[in-house]
Amino acid sequence: MKRPLPIGGIKKLVGRRRPAISEVLSEPTAGGVVYRRNTTTNAVEILLIQDAKNRWTIPKGHIEEGESAKETAAREIGEETGLTDVTVMNWLGKINFRYRRQQSLVLMTTEIFLVKANGDTDALKPEDWMNGIQWFPTSEALDKIEYEDISKIILIGLTKLRQAGL
Repeated sequence: MKRPLPIGGIKKLVGRRRPAISEVLSEPTAGGVVYRRNTTTNAVEILLIQDAKNRWTIPKGHIEEGESAKETAAREIGEETGLTDVTVMNWLGKINFRYRRQQSLVLMTTEIFLVKANGDTDALKPEDWMNGIQWFPTSEALDKIEYEDISKIILIGLTKLRQAGL
């Protein structure tokens, strides 16, 4: 008859414990819910990017020294999508999340804006690390988005568009 493994033996089977967290980092970021009107149907479409882990999300990135969140949103959208003719409109809210990076706990706050894409909105130039970039009808964008908090922010943006009659 086999005897059960002691708890220490189970840990060896499962893997080693990660080292303790030695620092907490705060990383402010900003991004946008980028939208356009479909030229054929006039329906609102939302631009999503697919990260290296195949998760669909919105374009966003780190706020640089001396840069406002609004400026960051425009810059990051340009860098990640190739869209440089954008109008950063309403502030929609912020989301907070945390993750572990080696021995650090990273607390990330993302300020999110409603952003209108102008000009040639089909001239997309995704960054190399992305697995995809695509315009989606609003309901499909909400289904694709990986993060519930971002879905809620998209809904706030769509409400603002309706209220403004855009």
